[in-house]
Amino acid sequence: MNLTHRYDFVLLFDVKDGNPNGDPDAGNLPRLDAETGHGLMTDVALKRKVRNFVALTRDQSEIEPQPGEKRCEIYVREKAILNLQHQRAYSALKLDAPTEEATEAAEGEDKKAKKGAKDKRKGSASDVEQARKWMCQNFFDVRTFGAVMSTGTNAGEVRGPVQLTFARSIDPIVALEHSITRMAVATEAEAEKQQGDNRTMGRKHTVPYGLYAAHGFVSSFLAKQTGFGDDDLELLWQALEHMFEHDRSAARGEMSTRGLYVFEHASELGNAHAHALFERITASKKVDAPRAFSDYEVSVNEAGLPEGVKLIRRVG
Repeated sequence: MNLTHRYDFVLLFDVKDGNPNGDPDAGNLPRLDAETGHGLMTDVALKRKVRNFVALTRDQSEIEPQPGEKRCEIYVREKAILNLQHQRAYSALKLDAPTEEATEAAEGEDKKAKKGAKDKRKGSASDVEQARKWMCQNFFDVRTFGAVMSTGTNAGEVRGPVQLTFARSIDPIVALEHSITRMAVATEAEAEKQQGDNRTMGRKHTVPYGLYAAHGFVSSFLAKQTGFGDDDLELLWQALEHMFEHDRSAARGEMSTRGLYVFEHASELGNAHAHALFERITASKKVDAPRAFSDYEVSVNEAGLPEGVKLIRRVG
């Protein structure tokens, strides 16, 4: 069923003794705003956790619009070859997939032949649109977050109805670095060098505690273009509520969703500016050095909400 409302939401989550999102350009230290010291977590990292939750929990046979088609597959997944996913769309629809060979065959020929080969490689507008719709129908993350699928076999581009911002910690965080040891080595050569000590050293980075906030947006207009419906929206809320529960690791410590506040607009255009709604959700620390969620006070201002706006608390 098509969406008929606009949604804006605030996601609160925390981390304790873990690294929510390491920065590969800084030795995997927790991401930081260099000027203020606030912690950051990229939108890409948050989307990854949503994708992982859907892949882990969704019964792929639950919804099949047509035989052999699955509605909740994940397009951007670990070790995926994206161009092969585009090819699947053409195979399923029994379309002639555009190929690189078409361009190579035209090398050395006149400009008209080269142009025709290029057009064939890109695919006809009709075929690309059909492939684009197939990708939206079958892949949850394509119809949710969008994707550029014009590499290799051209399946078009999709602008997703759901967008997330970077998450930012409420207060500056402290990034700690710990020395760790492993009482073993990987090879016999290493053991010989250490004369049987077999000890290797490593580094681990953590945040003692941080409460983070991210903002999100759902456009009903873009949802109509991708086929993102009410069932997908409910799955998105479930993922945001529970994604950290199924993403445990020693590196990430304890991470939990602490609040999911959804502002539902009566109209598709919206009944208030998103930033004005986000300002109604605030968190302030009660101690100088917070080490738990109970060290914060979260305030939700529901008084005088703009006409046509409803606050739905999913968590918090």
